[in-house]
Amino acid sequence: MSANEYGILVVEDDFRIADIHRAFIEQSEGFAVVAVARNGAEAREQMARHASAIQLVLLDAYLPDVEGLELLWALRRDYVQVDIVMVTAAREVDTISEALRGGVFDYLIKPIEASRMQQMLARFRRERAALACRDEMNQAELDQVLSRAQPVEASPTSGRSLPKGIDRLTLRSVVEALKDARQPLAATQVAQAMGASRSTARRYLEFLVSVQVVDAELGYGDVGRPERRYRLQADTNGWLDGL
Repeated sequence: MSANEYGILVVEDDFRIADIHRAFIEQSEGFAVVAVARNGAEAREQMARHASAIQLVLLDAYLPDVEGLELLWALRRDYVQVDIVMVTAAREVDTISEALRGGVFDYLIKPIEASRMQQMLARFRRERAALACRDEMNQAELDQVLSRAQPVEASPTSGRSLPKGIDRLTLRSVVEALKDARQPLAATQVAQAMGASRSTARRYLEFLVSVQVVDAELGYGDVGRPERRYRLQADTNGWLDGL
Protein backbone atom coordinates (compact mmCIF):
# COMPACT_ATOMS: atom_id res chain seq x y z
CA MET A 1 0.00 0.00 0.00
CA SER A 2 1.39 3.40 -0.96
CA ALA A 3 1.36 6.55 1.16
CA ASN A 4 -1.25 8.08 -1.16
CA GLU A 5 -3.78 5.29 -0.63
CA TYR A 6 -6.51 4.98 1.99
CA GLY A 7 -6.47 1.66 3.82
CA ILE A 8 -9.65 -0.38 4.21
CA LEU A 9 -10.58 -3.20 6.57
CA VAL A 10 -13.32 -5.47 5.19
CA VAL A 11 -15.34 -7.21 7.92
CA GLU A 12 -17.37 -9.92 6.18
CA ASP A 13 -17.88 -13.58 7.14
CA ASP A 14 -18.59 -14.81 3.58
CA PHE A 15 -15.24 -15.03 1.76
CA ARG A 16 -16.93 -14.83 -1.64
CA ILE A 17 -18.60 -11.53 -0.81
CA ALA A 18 -15.36 -10.27 0.74
CA ASP A 19 -13.61 -11.07 -2.56
CA ILE A 20 -16.27 -9.12 -4.45
CA HIS A 21 -15.80 -6.11 -2.15
CA ARG A 22 -12.04 -6.34 -2.65
CA ALA A 23 -12.51 -6.38 -6.43
CA PHE A 24 -14.76 -3.30 -6.27
CA ILE A 25 -12.24 -1.48 -4.06
CA GLU A 26 -9.32 -2.33 -6.33
CA GLN A 27 -11.20 -0.71 -9.22
CA SER A 28 -11.20 2.61 -7.34
CA GLU A 29 -8.05 4.69 -7.45
CA GLY A 30 -6.50 5.63 -4.13
CA PHE A 31 -7.71 2.69 -2.01
CA ALA A 32 -6.19 -0.59 -0.83
CA VAL A 33 -7.53 -3.45 1.28
CA VAL A 34 -5.27 -3.74 4.31
CA ALA A 35 -6.97 -6.78 5.81
CA VAL A 36 -10.12 -8.92 5.78
CA ALA A 37 -11.81 -10.12 8.98
CA ARG A 38 -14.47 -12.83 9.10
CA ASN A 39 -15.77 -12.10 12.60
CA GLY A 40 -15.65 -9.54 15.37
CA ALA A 41 -12.61 -11.01 17.09
CA GLU A 42 -10.59 -10.89 13.87
CA ALA A 43 -11.78 -7.34 13.24
CA ARG A 44 -10.52 -6.19 16.64
CA GLU A 45 -7.23 -8.02 16.08
CA GLN A 46 -6.69 -6.47 12.64
CA MET A 47 -7.56 -2.99 13.92
CA ALA A 48 -5.09 -3.33 16.79
CA ARG A 49 -2.41 -4.51 14.38
CA HIS A 50 -3.02 -2.03 11.54
CA ALA A 51 -4.74 0.94 13.23
CA SER A 52 -2.40 3.51 11.67
CA ALA A 53 -2.93 2.09 8.17
CA ILE A 54 -6.75 1.80 8.22
CA GLN A 55 -8.94 4.81 7.53
CA LEU A 56 -12.17 3.05 6.55
CA VAL A 57 -13.98 -0.08 7.75
CA LEU A 58 -16.61 -1.89 5.70
CA LEU A 59 -18.73 -3.61 8.34
CA ASP A 60 -21.40 -6.30 8.02
CA ALA A 61 -24.22 -6.22 10.57
CA TYR A 62 -24.42 -10.02 10.72
CA LEU A 63 -21.29 -11.67 12.13
CA PRO A 64 -20.99 -15.11 13.73
CA ASP A 65 -19.59 -13.97 17.08
CA VAL A 66 -20.97 -10.47 17.59
CA GLU A 67 -23.75 -8.20 16.43
CA GLY A 68 -22.40 -5.80 13.80
CA LEU A 69 -23.89 -2.80 15.58
CA GLU A 70 -22.20 -3.82 18.83
CA LEU A 71 -18.90 -3.90 16.95
CA LEU A 72 -19.76 -0.55 15.35
CA TRP A 73 -20.02 1.13 18.75
CA ALA A 74 -16.81 -0.53 19.95
CA LEU A 75 -14.87 0.64 16.89
CA ARG A 76 -16.34 4.10 17.19
CA ARG A 77 -15.22 4.27 20.83
CA ASP A 78 -11.70 2.85 20.35
CA TYR A 79 -10.78 4.24 16.90
CA VAL A 80 -12.27 7.69 16.51
CA GLN A 81 -10.07 8.43 13.49
CA VAL A 82 -11.66 5.65 11.42
CA ASP A 83 -14.78 6.01 9.29
CA ILE A 84 -17.23 3.10 9.12
CA VAL A 85 -19.55 2.06 6.30
CA MET A 86 -22.20 -0.58 6.95
CA VAL A 87 -22.30 -3.09 4.09
CA THR A 88 -25.08 -5.46 5.01
CA ALA A 89 -28.30 -7.18 4.04
CA ALA A 90 -29.98 -5.64 7.11
CA ARG A 91 -32.89 -3.51 5.90
CA GLU A 92 -34.69 -3.02 9.21
CA VAL A 93 -35.31 0.63 9.99
CA ASP A 94 -34.23 0.13 13.61
CA THR A 95 -30.85 -1.18 12.45
CA ILE A 96 -30.42 1.60 9.92
CA SER A 97 -31.40 4.23 12.49
CA GLU A 98 -28.94 2.96 15.08
CA ALA A 99 -26.16 2.81 12.50
CA LEU A 100 -26.85 6.41 11.53
CA ARG A 101 -26.80 7.44 15.19
CA GLY A 102 -23.47 5.65 15.42
CA GLY A 103 -22.08 8.03 12.83
CA VAL A 104 -21.58 5.70 9.88
CA PHE A 105 -20.17 7.36 6.79
CA ASP A 106 -22.61 5.45 4.58
CA TYR A 107 -24.98 2.49 4.62
CA LEU A 108 -24.93 0.08 1.66
CA ILE A 109 -27.53 -2.67 1.33
CA LYS A 110 -26.48 -5.96 -0.23
CA PRO A 111 -26.20 -6.94 -3.00
CA ILE A 112 -23.90 -3.99 -3.66
CA GLU A 113 -23.62 -2.42 -7.10
CA ALA A 114 -20.09 -1.57 -8.21
CA SER A 115 -21.20 1.94 -9.14
CA ARG A 116 -22.66 2.54 -5.66
CA MET A 117 -19.49 1.32 -3.95
CA GLN A 118 -17.36 3.51 -6.18
CA GLN A 119 -19.64 6.49 -5.51
CA MET A 120 -19.14 6.02 -1.77
CA LEU A 121 -15.36 5.68 -2.12
CA ALA A 122 -15.13 8.77 -4.33
CA ARG A 123 -17.08 10.79 -1.76
CA PHE A 124 -14.86 9.47 1.04
CA ARG A 125 -11.73 10.47 -0.87
CA ARG A 126 -13.15 13.91 -1.68
CA GLU A 127 -14.21 14.66 1.90
CA ARG A 128 -10.97 13.41 3.44
CA ALA A 129 -8.93 15.51 1.00
CA ALA A 130 -11.02 18.62 1.62
CA LEU A 131 -10.74 18.34 5.40
CA ALA A 132 -7.02 17.62 5.32
CA CYS A 133 -5.99 20.74 3.42
CA ARG A 134 -7.41 23.48 5.68
CA ASP A 135 -7.77 24.50 9.31
CA GLU A 136 -11.16 26.24 9.07
CA MET A 137 -14.22 26.28 6.80
CA ASN A 138 -17.09 28.65 6.29
CA GLN A 139 -20.64 27.36 5.91
CA ALA A 140 -20.60 27.38 2.11
CA GLU A 141 -17.37 25.37 1.99
CA LEU A 142 -18.68 22.88 4.52
CA ASP A 143 -21.96 22.48 2.64
CA GLN A 144 -20.03 21.71 -0.52
CA VAL A 145 -17.90 19.07 1.21
CA LEU A 146 -20.95 17.41 2.78
CA SER A 147 -23.03 17.41 -0.41
CA ARG A 148 -24.38 14.04 -1.48
CA ALA A 149 -24.60 12.87 -5.07
CA GLN A 150 -28.23 12.52 -6.16
CA PRO A 151 -29.22 9.20 -7.75
CA VAL A 152 -30.45 9.15 -11.32
CA GLU A 153 -34.21 8.72 -11.37
CA ALA A 154 -35.72 6.26 -13.80
CA SER A 155 -38.66 7.42 -15.86
CA PRO A 156 -40.12 6.82 -19.33
CA THR A 157 -38.26 9.91 -20.59
CA SER A 158 -34.88 9.08 -19.04
CA GLY A 159 -33.36 8.25 -22.39
CA ARG A 160 -34.15 11.69 -23.86
CA SER A 161 -31.47 13.32 -21.72
CA LEU A 162 -28.42 11.09 -21.40
CA PRO A 163 -25.34 11.87 -19.31
CA LYS A 164 -22.02 12.75 -20.87
CA GLY A 165 -20.25 9.74 -22.33
CA ILE A 166 -23.46 7.77 -23.00
CA ASP A 167 -24.33 7.64 -26.68
CA ARG A 168 -27.95 6.90 -27.63
CA LEU A 169 -27.14 4.49 -30.49
CA THR A 170 -24.62 2.53 -28.44
CA LEU A 171 -27.07 2.38 -25.55
CA ARG A 172 -29.73 0.94 -27.84
CA SER A 173 -27.24 -1.68 -29.07
CA VAL A 174 -26.63 -2.77 -25.48
CA VAL A 175 -30.35 -2.98 -24.81
CA GLU A 176 -30.94 -5.01 -27.97
CA ALA A 177 -28.20 -7.46 -26.99
CA LEU A 178 -29.93 -8.02 -23.66
CA LYS A 179 -33.36 -8.32 -25.27
CA ASP A 180 -32.15 -11.10 -27.56
CA ALA A 181 -30.56 -13.08 -24.72
CA ARG A 182 -32.40 -15.92 -23.02
CA GLN A 183 -30.32 -15.64 -19.86
CA PRO A 184 -28.33 -12.94 -18.03
CA LEU A 185 -25.18 -11.88 -19.87
CA ALA A 186 -21.74 -10.90 -18.64
CA ALA A 187 -20.20 -7.66 -19.92
CA THR A 188 -17.87 -9.67 -22.17
CA GLN A 189 -20.84 -11.37 -23.85
CA VAL A 190 -22.62 -8.07 -24.39
CA ALA A 191 -19.43 -6.60 -25.85
CA GLN A 192 -19.18 -9.46 -28.34
CA ALA A 193 -22.81 -9.13 -29.35
CA MET A 194 -22.56 -5.39 -30.05
CA GLY A 195 -18.99 -5.38 -31.42
CA ALA A 196 -17.49 -3.14 -28.73
CA SER A 197 -14.88 -3.39 -26.00
CA ARG A 198 -15.69 -4.95 -22.63
CA SER A 199 -15.03 -1.66 -20.83
CA THR A 200 -17.52 0.14 -23.09
CA ALA A 201 -20.17 -2.52 -22.58
CA ARG A 202 -19.61 -2.47 -18.81
CA ARG A 203 -19.96 1.33 -18.67
CA TYR A 204 -23.29 1.26 -20.52
CA LEU A 205 -24.55 -1.70 -18.51
CA GLU A 206 -23.80 0.04 -15.23
CA PHE A 207 -25.61 3.14 -16.45
CA LEU A 208 -28.67 1.00 -17.25
CA VAL A 209 -28.46 -0.50 -13.76
CA SER A 210 -28.34 2.99 -12.24
CA VAL A 211 -31.58 4.01 -14.00
CA GLN A 212 -33.24 0.71 -13.01
CA VAL A 213 -33.70 -0.61 -16.53
CA VAL A 214 -31.30 -3.53 -16.06
CA ASP A 215 -30.82 -5.85 -13.08
CA ALA A 216 -27.34 -7.06 -12.12
CA GLU A 217 -26.63 -10.29 -10.30
CA LEU A 218 -23.47 -12.07 -9.23
CA GLY A 219 -22.43 -15.39 -10.75
CA TYR A 220 -19.27 -17.39 -11.04
CA GLY A 221 -17.36 -17.86 -14.28
CA ASP A 222 -15.38 -20.85 -15.49
CA VAL A 223 -12.41 -20.00 -13.27
CA GLY A 224 -14.58 -19.56 -10.18
CA ARG A 225 -14.23 -15.79 -9.89
CA PRO A 226 -17.33 -13.68 -9.19
CA GLU A 227 -18.78 -12.07 -12.30
CA ARG A 228 -21.61 -9.60 -12.75
CA ARG A 229 -24.34 -10.68 -15.15
CA TYR A 230 -27.05 -8.40 -16.51
CA ARG A 231 -30.70 -8.96 -17.30
CA LEU A 232 -33.16 -6.51 -18.88
CA GLN A 233 -36.07 -5.80 -16.55
CA ALA A 234 -39.46 -7.02 -17.74
CA ASP A 235 -41.32 -3.70 -17.92
CA THR A 236 -38.99 -1.34 -19.82
CA ASN A 237 -40.97 -0.49 -22.94
CA GLY A 238 -41.75 3.05 -21.81
CA TRP A 239 -38.11 3.77 -21.07
CA LEU A 240 -36.95 2.26 -24.36
CA ASP A 241 -39.43 4.37 -26.29
CA GLY A 242 -37.54 7.43 -25.04
CA LEU A 243 -34.27 6.39 -26.67
